[in-house]
Amino acid sequence: MARSTLLVDESDDRWLVTLNRPEARNAIDQAMVDELHEVCGALESDPKVLIIAGAGGIFASGADIRQLRERRREDALAGINTKLFMRIAALPMPVIAAIDGYALGGGAELAYAADFRIATPDLKIGNPEAGLGIIAAAGATWRLAELVGEPTAKEILLAGRVLNADEALALRLVTEVHPAAQLVTAAHALADRILRSDPAALQATKRAMSAARDAHPEIDLDEQAVLFESEAKYKRMTAFLERKK
Repeated sequence: MARSTLLVDESDDRWLVTLNRPEARNAIDQAMVDELHEVCGALESDPKVLIIAGAGGIFASGADIRQLRERRREDALAGINTKLFMRIAALPMPVIAAIDGYALGGGAELAYAADFRIATPDLKIGNPEAGLGIIAAAGATWRLAELVGEPTAKEILLAGRVLNADEALALRLVTEVHPAAQLVTAAHALADRILRSDPAALQATKRAMSAARDAHPEIDLDEQAVLFESEAKYKRMTAFLERKK
């Protein structure tokens, strides 16, 4: 798979995908959207943890403004970034955003779509879209309030507040802060902790957590019914009981 905007490091249980448009501060253009869709397709058919990082001390400065300026009504209704970020959020295995420096606009919305966000002390995250005459239409208007609460979300979306690392950590928008040189290592350590659990149980948990409120408790019981019949459940519980002895 030839890629012009991403660096991809594949291993048996995870992919590290680095946004790599340093000349444009990793702005998300159509080529990057297309390549991230290809990544999603691969991880949907062969589920693995996904780590997303940015090259050059920047996560993503936003959507590519040169392309965004030329988009019209039909492009908005097509949901170019929206559909990509929804697909990333729905990946079977957990997604980690490792955020160094700026994550603005579409870059912030990409981070919001992840299951985990860790950052460096240089983090600057926010949504300045209204200042450009548009809205944050790729997830921020609903995800951000769920992540940080409605009052803070309104500060960010309506008043242009940009959070630094300490503020984002206090709000639990990010869960860890590490020096830039250690960020990817920390992301791998988080992936290691996640992968100590059974992959099927992780995927079932993601599906249950993303379901509508009125789908519970039925979805939980259906997922549990499948797991109760799994060989992994029996082996893991047997190992636990033997350790207790």
